[in-house]
Amino acid sequence: MMETYEFTVIATGLDPQDEAFEAKFYDAGCDDALVSFQKGHILVDFCREAESLEEAIGSAVDNCRTAGAVVERVEPDPLVSLSEIAARSDMSRAAMTNYFKGHRSEGFPAPRARVTTASPLWDWSDVSLWLYKHDKISKEIAIGAAVVSVANDILECDGRDFRTSLHERVREKVAAF
Repeated sequence: MMETYEFTVIATGLDPQDEAFEAKFYDAGCDDALVSFQKGHILVDFCREAESLEEAIGSAVDNCRTAGAVVERVEPDPLVSLSEIAARSDMSRAAMTNYFKGHRSEGFPAPRARVTTASPLWDWSDVSLWLYKHDKISKEIAIGAAVVSVANDILECDGRDFRTSLHERVREKVAAF
């Protein structure tokens, strides 16, 4: 069954001043995306129909590469603050603080970045799995976080056969559900 998935591919490698900048993406199959250039990066905002988020991201990355772009990562951003966790899980910021401090439940994932600051960041994939296991979010949301996490891991390692690697690694990660 086809569903519509929204996500952003962050890329570089093409000149936004080129007259054919947007046409390169459209001609490469990104006709379901809005292409923009912000803060030194190409943002390709997709609203893609596919049988799974994995398939949607895989084909979008392939299309962006066909356009000549160097794909850096996929968003929504995998690093999240407590406020962002609250928004993504449709819960209050206070509830997230209580989970983090261990007042409501044990084992909330530790922050991954800015651990020593007043505004630490968590890996959304880790947090979403914890929230799913505690019946706070749906399995689909947690799997979506896992798919984006795996996609970014592969892109970070410059995976050439992106779609095959994505398929294999998503299956491994989702086995935890």
